Amino acid sequence: MKAFQLQCKMEIKRVLRNRYFVFWSLAMPIVFYYIFTKVVDTHAPDPAAWKAHYLMSMTAFSVMGSSIMTLGIRIVQERAQGWAAFMRLTPLPDSIYLSARMAGQSVIHVFSICMIFFAGAILNRVSLAPAEWAMSGGWILLGSLPFLSIGTLIGCMKKVETAAAISNVLYMLLAVCGGMWMPIEVMPKTMQNIAHWLPSYHFGSGAWEIVQGGMPGWKNILVLLTYFVVFMLLSKYIQRKQETV
Repeated sequence: MKAFQLQCKMEIKRVLRNRYFVFWSLAMPIVFYYIFTKVVDTHAPDPAAWKAHYLMSMTAFSVMGSSIMTLGIRIVQERAQGWAAFMRLTPLPDSIYLSARMAGQSVIHVFSICMIFFAGAILNRVSLAPAEWAMSGGWILLGSLPFLSIGTLIGCMKKVETAAAISNVLYMLLAVCGGMWMPIEVMPKTMQNIAHWLPSYHFGSGAWEIVQGGMPGWKNILVLLTYFVVFMLLSKYIQRKQETV
């Protein structure tokens, strides 16, 4: 247990020193939120509902980016520096090492969620019931698991440059096609059909439902859980193959 806690602390310190985290997970979502709720006239029929909806979108966008890019790129960097090989020489099991990484990243997600929620309350006076704040934050935290598993899959790549390029493209595609930048209702029908199969759409959809007074659907939960299991198994398989080479 002590080894797990120590690894979590190390993970948190590494993330906070990472410039990718500061830009992609904090600055960029808050700037986008300001632009699309204060500068651009979206002609939303209910401005207050739109501001709450888009706050959830940008919070989910932040956490998704931190999971895919920050975690994935850092794993590749550590392998390139020989840190992963060193850790395999220690008594710490691989499962504990990976779990501690994901747990440490989740603590950072709590910080990101609180910061962006605070920005929404200050910039647009977004007002939700305490239960809605708590449930939407909890959903975004738990719903990030499939994207953490994508991050571990990105971490299987050999070059930092490749991991950075692919994670950037994947992150943006998931955000745009999943309805985080704009509602999928304004997209072509084909794009809407694709969106309903993406984890990013179901991730955001759960939070959107909460701020509208509802709850995430079983389909949201099932899709995210399926992606999590598939990507975790795939990343574990690739890691074992790499260790035998």
